[in-house]
Amino acid sequence: MKSKFISADDAAALINDGDTVALMGGGGGLMEATCLFQAVERRFLATAQPRHLTMVHALGIGDKQSRGMNCFAYAGLVKRVVGYSKSPSTTQKAKQMGVIDIEAPSALLAVSGSDIVLVAVPVAATEATFKAIRHLVTKQMLVMDVGSTKTDVVEAARRALREQVGSFVPAHPIAGKEVAGIEHADADLYKGRQLILTPIERTLTTQLRQAQEVWTAMGCRVVQMSPEAHDAAFAAVSHLPHLLGFALMNSIAAQPAGKEFLGLAGTGFRDFSRIAASDPKVWRDILLANQKEVLQQSRLFRHALEALEQMVASGNTSALEHAITEASTLRANWHMTTHPKPPAR
Repeated sequence: MKSKFISADDAAALINDGDTVALMGGGGGLMEATCLFQAVERRFLATAQPRHLTMVHALGIGDKQSRGMNCFAYAGLVKRVVGYSKSPSTTQKAKQMGVIDIEAPSALLAVSGSDIVLVAVPVAATEATFKAIRHLVTKQMLVMDVGSTKTDVVEAARRALREQVGSFVPAHPIAGKEVAGIEHADADLYKGRQLILTPIERTLTTQLRQAQEVWTAMGCRVVQMSPEAHDAAFAAVSHLPHLLGFALMNSIAAQPAGKEFLGLAGTGFRDFSRIAASDPKVWRDILLANQKEVLQQSRLFRHALEALEQMVASGNTSALEHAITEASTLRANWHMTTHPKPPAR
């Protein structure tokens, strides 16, 4: 008599590319078909099949480390990436480019059933976005943002996500460009770049570990610091340089011969002013969100600029050369790949 039972590997072999697979289990390792999940994983790693599966499960399955849904966490094995944008043209373009598989009709429905939720909105829109999705955020989800400020984002998460704020891991990839939009998507954007995580006291350990693993898998070097230390540091090395870039362009443009001056500019001006072409609304929100630290850095910069102006005005050759030499040496020895220690607060 033929046996009615087959092995997990034989069962996994029955799954075809593009199939929809329903997973059973009580969550957290209870009543889960672990042997079958692992058999599918083994088959995919050995043969690159099956591909483009749609997984259906009613609740969090696995241990958020190596079991359950983690068996399916490979590019190509699962096909559905769900995206939402307030702009229909953006989601349509993202779908055409293959960045997302499904366009969700709302932020709330985009979150439904997700394992990882990435919020990529201007920092001023963070709280409204969290409020829109909070009813479907669970303790099993990993929720991250990519905003350039962190203290305000963390407070927005506390207010909006409430008891689920532990699922949120604030993140800031140091990989920005002066151009925006899905058309500028770059698969290698994060390779070799730093990624700052700013967990809070309520951040769940499992989610923090998963966030570290996700960004590391994308090629990032993960650094951890407090939200306050982050905002102080990036006011100096990111927010102030943007403010200066905007001021420089406006200063030249306001002069009667400004257009002629710009027509004579070369590569030095191009490199210095590149970030002045950044998205106005995004940077309006960043500068206002971190205004205390930005204004502090602006005051320190004014002091340094006034000191140089006095050297020029007085014709103090040695002092001017010394100041320029210090700056030149510091810049020559600086490398973007260096792991900085978080500043003391």
